[in-house]
Amino acid sequence: MAIRKSTMQEQVAQAIAQINPGDRAIATIHTVTGPSPWLINSLGVIAQAFVKYYFVTVTEQAVVFHKAGRMSARPKELVAAIPRHEAARLVSEVKRNALWSSLKFQLPGEPKPTRLNVARYWRPELDQWVPAVTGAQAA
Repeated sequence: MAIRKSTMQEQVAQAIAQINPGDRAIATIHTVTGPSPWLINSLGVIAQAFVKYYFVTVTEQAVVFHKAGRMSARPKELVAAIPRHEAARLVSEVKRNALWSSLKFQLPGEPKPTRLNVARYWRPELDQWVPAVTGAQAA
């Protein structure tokens, strides 16, 4: 099971290399979908069934979404790969908070943007990810 951030990032980079060997990861964030994680945790186990975990990586060529294992924190199957030049217009409502930051991303095939929550542990990567995708700093 991957526990260290560097191990998780290596595993994501390997998954990206399998998809596109010529591409290189710039920044990877681990996210949890849904409303505030505080609300999800207060609702208990049943609410956990409705959230999804993703590794979202900006590479030189694309923004790549991999499902993340709930227990193993390993990258699973590829969900989406959006060309980097198209991704900036799909990001909205970036909020940098003390413990849980968030942003919304319009995933292909979804009717509305998906809220992605990013834990404080991943904030340095979020601070790299946002400008790499949007060209603007996280607020």
